[in-house]
Amino acid sequence: MMRSLWTAASGMKAQQTSMDNLSNNLANVNTTGYKKNRLEFQSLLYQTIQQRTTDYEGNPKPISAQVGLGVKVAAITTEFEQGELKASDGNFDFGIQGDGLFMIQMPNGNQAYTRNGHFIMSMLDNGNYQLSTVEGYAVLDRNGQPITFGADTDVQKLSFDNYGRIMYRGNDGNGYYTGVQIGAAQFNNPAGLNKIGDSYFEETAASGAPRLEGQDDALTISVIKNKYLEASSVQAVDEMVDMIVTQRAYEMNSKAIIASDEMLQQANNLRS
Repeated sequence: MMRSLWTAASGMKAQQTSMDNLSNNLANVNTTGYKKNRLEFQSLLYQTIQQRTTDYEGNPKPISAQVGLGVKVAAITTEFEQGELKASDGNFDFGIQGDGLFMIQMPNGNQAYTRNGHFIMSMLDNGNYQLSTVEGYAVLDRNGQPITFGADTDVQKLSFDNYGRIMYRGNDGNGYYTGVQIGAAQFNNPAGLNKIGDSYFEETAASGAPRLEGQDDALTISVIKNKYLEASSVQAVDEMVDMIVTQRAYEMNSKAIIASDEMLQQANNLRS
């Protein structure tokens, strides 16, 4: 009887983790570039409650008698599905259509990756301009270098094509390629990236090393659209349905514990 108590308790614990994950997805339904997380469950060990492989007449039994001991959360996977590109009024907003991620230089010098293309043009201490995130982190070009412009640059004359190449409009009204292109990286296993908060990821052994677009001929180049932002991939209706299912599963496991407790009470009250 105690087996059922622990089995149901493992189900409640797993469903609580599921509810935590669903809540996080719903909380980020309007977060730019957010990729929803999905839980993967796995059954626990099985206990063999009958060792005999034959019946009382000696005939072989086709199946054994095993009882499962519950469930656990095996993994929480990030689904890198393409989000909807929505028009934006920001001159330095970008939305990626494809598998690429923007490359960002963190304060500690390490590179981070994100699908949030809400960038700004910040001014450095020396008067130069730098394409940055809202936190002030440098956006990197295709060579892994910060994208900067001289102090005499009129940033209002900058324009961008659909591949992140930066153009500068001259006095004659024509656009000239500056030789700088916004960088994007892809990973063999993006689900293996480590989340570090603020919509940033960092590479791990599971994700593999970044593969830079434009330098790896095997990659399909992502489209980088200026004045667009990628919406969250969370579908609120789907999350609400999953939340109801999770709540019902949690409730049924709690009832299994109550039923097991009542059966134990009846067994303890038996009189010979």
